[in-house]
This record gives sequence, structure tokens and C-alpha cells, in this order.
Amino acid sequence: MIWHLFFQPFVEFGFMRRALVVCLALSMSTTALGVFLLLRRMSLMGDALSHAILPGVAVGYLLNGMSLLAMSIGGFIAGIAVALIAGWVSRRTLLKEDASFAGFYLGSLALGVTLVSLRGSSVDLLHLLFGSILAVDTDAAIFVAGVSGITLVCLALFYRGLVSEAFDSAWLQVNARWLPSLLHGLFLALLVLNLVAGFQVLGTLMAVGVMMLPAVAARCWANTLPGLLVLAGAGGVLSAWLGLSLSWGANLPAGPSIVLTASALFFISVLFGRRSGLASSLRAIF
Repeated sequence: MIWHLFFQPFVEFGFMRRALVVCLALSMSTTALGVFLLLRRMSLMGDALSHAILPGVAVGYLLNGMSLLAMSIGGFIAGIAVALIAGWVSRRTLLKEDASFAGFYLGSLALGVTLVSLRGSSVDLLHLLFGSILAVDTDAAIFVAGVSGITLVCLALFYRGLVSEAFDSAWLQVNARWLPSLLHGLFLALLVLNLVAGFQVLGTLMAVGVMMLPAVAARCWANTLPGLLVLAGAGGVLSAWLGLSLSWGANLPAGPSIVLTASALFFISVLFGRRSGLASSLRAIF
């Protein structure tokens, strides 16, 4: 039973192996970015940007159909534009950054759905919103693997700067005035790039789940940043594998199954995690 559910699909079927490899690559990079979003107390920013890329993806779709290159370029431009405009509005007005992002991402989501509806069918819209991981082709797999590799290399090269900018950007600005803006721009670019890669696999609505849920779950266990990064990556890999196995065994949609598995990991961590211990608190009360 264990072999049939957790191993046999990936041994016998090429599309399952391809889906697993793509999910593993995506999990390694997105969970690391999710950890840094968590440190910055900007967990919902990933959700906002995942919706913000939809108008650009829709424009690419309208111009060239289901072209990987066109939709990726459009999504990247739209995500960066929304991030920059929302940040500028929050600096120039009384609105906080979360309120600014909320306003722009809700408008972007509605605009993207409207643009896709102009020429596409409901199947095309569902593909963009929820992805089609079991139909990932070789080009998409190479693109996701490339984005994951670039992200991990950049995080390794600029690790100390990103950590300093996340914990104490004021100190970093005193020592190098231009550096915080550069690091923040790099981080936003990596974030949008991974969300663009994620929409190819899980859709714009599901991609942020793989980014944030393993990171938040790891926060319930780890005391150090390296431990947090390792546990988040392991949680993302485990969620991808178990989610794909669940979708195969129970005949469920693959993308939502992966995110549901990550959600289960999150709830278990909240209840029994070493740093959360909600179950212990409830036992002490009752």
C-alpha cells in the first residue's frame, strides 16, 4: 500500500516524475523567500504579489496565447510595477504599506480575470488561477528549475545583507545609504520571479501557499535562522511529495492537494511545535 501510494506513481509515470521534480525545485526557493517575508513581518505581501502578476499574465495570454515566455514576462513586469507603485503610494500618503498593497492587488486580480475572459474560456481562466501541475512540459520545468537555481545563488551571495536588512535596515542605511534599497529591490525581484514561476505550476492563487505555509510551520519549531531555512525547505519538499501522492491516490486536483498538505503541516506545527505549543496551553487550561 505504501509503495503503491507514495512511490509507484513516480516510478511508472513520466508526468508524475516531472511534476515532482518541478515541485521540489519550486519548494526549495519559495520557502526560503517565505522565511524572509516572515522575518520582515510581510507574510501577506506574497499573497498580494501573487495576485498582482495576473494582469501581466493575462496580457501575455491575449497577445500570444499560452506562451510561457510572453506570460512570464508580462507577469514579472506587472508584479514589479505593482510593488513599486504600492511602495511609492505608502511613502507619499497616509496609507500603510499593507493597505496600499491590498488596494492594488484586489484591483489587479479583478483586472486580470476580466482580461482573460475577453478571449479565453473558463478552462484557460482556471489554468491561470489554479495551474495544471500534471501537464507541466519540459520548457516550464526548465524555467522553474532555472528560477529556483538563480534564487538560491542570489540568497547565498547576499545572505548577510538580506538578514541585516530584514532585522535592522536603519543600521544598514547608516553604514551604506544605498544598500538597503538595492537589497530590497533584489528581494522583490526574486519574489516576483518565483511567483511567476509558481503560477506555471500551481496558478496565481495557489503558488503563495507553498511559499508561506512551510515557512510559518518551521517558525513553530526552529530557534535559529539557518534552522528555520532548513526546516522550511524540508517542509516544502515533504508537502510536494505527499500532496502529489494524495492527489494520485484520492483522485484530487494536484495543486490544491499540495497546499492542503502544507496546511496540515502548519496546523500540526501550531498545535505541537516547540515554540508554539498550543496543545500544551489548551491542556493547562482545561
